Amino acid sequence: MNEHTSGIAVDSAANETPQRTHSGRFTKLDADKLRGGYYTSAELARWLCAWAIQGADETVLEPSCGDGTFLEAASARLEVLGALGPERANHLRGIEIIPDEADKARMRLKDGLGMRADDVVVNSDFFAWWSRPGRPEFDVVVGNPPFIRYQSFPEPHRSRAMDIMHGQGLSPNRLTNIWVPFVVAAAAALKEGGRMALVLPAELLQVSYAAQLRSFLTDRFGRVDLIACNELFFEKAEQEVLLLLADEARPAPSASNPCKVNLTESDSVADIVKRTPREVLRGASPKTVCHDSEKWLKYFLNEKEISFMRALRAGENTVELGTYASVNVGVVTGKNQFFVLRESEVEELGLQGYTMPLIGRSAHLEGAKVDKAGWRTLASEDQRVHLLHLAPINGTKPKGALASYIRLGEGQEVHKGYKCSVRTPWYAVPSVYVPDAFVFRQIYDFPRIVLNEAEATATDTIHRMRSHGADPRAIVSNSYSYLTAASAEIEGRSYGGGVLELEPTEAAKLLMPATLGDALPLEECDALIRAGRLESVLEENNRRILMRQMGLSKAECAMLRGIWEKMRNRRLGRRRAGKKTRSKG
Repeated sequence: MNEHTSGIAVDSAANETPQRTHSGRFTKLDADKLRGGYYTSAELARWLCAWAIQGADETVLEPSCGDGTFLEAASARLEVLGALGPERANHLRGIEIIPDEADKARMRLKDGLGMRADDVVVNSDFFAWWSRPGRPEFDVVVGNPPFIRYQSFPEPHRSRAMDIMHGQGLSPNRLTNIWVPFVVAAAAALKEGGRMALVLPAELLQVSYAAQLRSFLTDRFGRVDLIACNELFFEKAEQEVLLLLADEARPAPSASNPCKVNLTESDSVADIVKRTPREVLRGASPKTVCHDSEKWLKYFLNEKEISFMRALRAGENTVELGTYASVNVGVVTGKNQFFVLRESEVEELGLQGYTMPLIGRSAHLEGAKVDKAGWRTLASEDQRVHLLHLAPINGTKPKGALASYIRLGEGQEVHKGYKCSVRTPWYAVPSVYVPDAFVFRQIYDFPRIVLNEAEATATDTIHRMRSHGADPRAIVSNSYSYLTAASAEIEGRSYGGGVLELEPTEAAKLLMPATLGDALPLEECDALIRAGRLESVLEENNRRILMRQMGLSKAECAMLRGIWEKMRNRRLGRRRAGKKTRSKG
């Protein structure tokens, strides 16, 4: 390696390391916060190094080396390949911002490298180290970058990271997790033809803030393999994790050799590490990236299924839900405990006339529609289904019971919460309207849309849908199909708990038939769903909408159902696996 130091290398950035106080604010940053709090097992580090390091003369970078697990595995791999003795230190470089962790890494390496271990580990902010003149390039990058939210990553580290992303042609935002610039900077530190093996959040596949990174990776590598596991890699993590194996690093995209992306699944980490990388990846069928707006969730499907979904989206027989209606978040009150009330509370406080019907939870929506009688049943059960709605008072000063309740809220400092403090008056909840339907934000089985005949609004746990002119009943009844279900699994995102989540922009992309035709009547849909017979609704609409109206064959309908079930069962299986893991603890 061209660059090395003698003794302990300390970058000036290390002295800027903030620590977190008990209040959550930062004076200095502790190890758990900077490193994401989770280390990779030695077995998995060895497995990744076995894939990534292919020659004894290759140079290896670990951009966030922690206590040295990856560096130890890389050193052992180089020794197996023929790089003997302490001179292996010339081939290794680890960057670690936490001084104590950097010391642990040096101690871990001393058995194999002796005093040369001190040359390997640099105590520095990776982004400061990356930005300095004369930084070398590497054949291999391995590691497990920290998983830290943008807001939790302090200055000056954050600005350095964002500057690197801008320099590589990306435009990060305030949703960007710090693992994203780690990946960008690591890839940009590779020599042409180099390889990168990282442990990353599965958010890479699905979140919007990683969309540019997905495009960047396909531009900068000839092949990307992703290995997903149906158990959590880290016992304490509630986040799904995957392995990124990126090969054939290049300075720019190649029209003649477009990047291939492949997703491979495994039941457990143990199943991965007991086999060689070649065995795990054997039989993989790389898929060509169509365009960078696509989420990579669809690469859990085979090439035929991907092509079919792409053809459906591009064809004349489908449109997006957003063609028929807008989807927006529910009411953001700023303090649901104050603004969302039970019937008994409305009566006790004398607030009759100051509330409107509300759907507060998706559990309140049992069928394909909710009407006034259904809402009245919820109210009689003393559910929280009344929203304090004061916008119509038009600036008049509250009196009587209403004034007393507002003073009660101020006594509890409700008005000092951020959402309340930025509006005038603080107790007038904005954007309160009655939608045509409700769209589930969090989904366990099927992406439900429910007609609103209750003249109710909803909290932000549920999305609100307003038609652009089409019959809302037809929109809802036509949404109960394998077409909409399959597209939801691809457009949404799921986390460690197995729940599928749809943001409004993602819900607007759900596929619908281009003509709202002869779906099963809404009343029948509603009755069957309440009776636990969703499958009967889907099968009937399979015949009415997909086959008769859209002209899909039985085989194509079966493929649509199979796509939905494959994606749904994968995330629900991960949820069950997570529960099983936690119960053992």
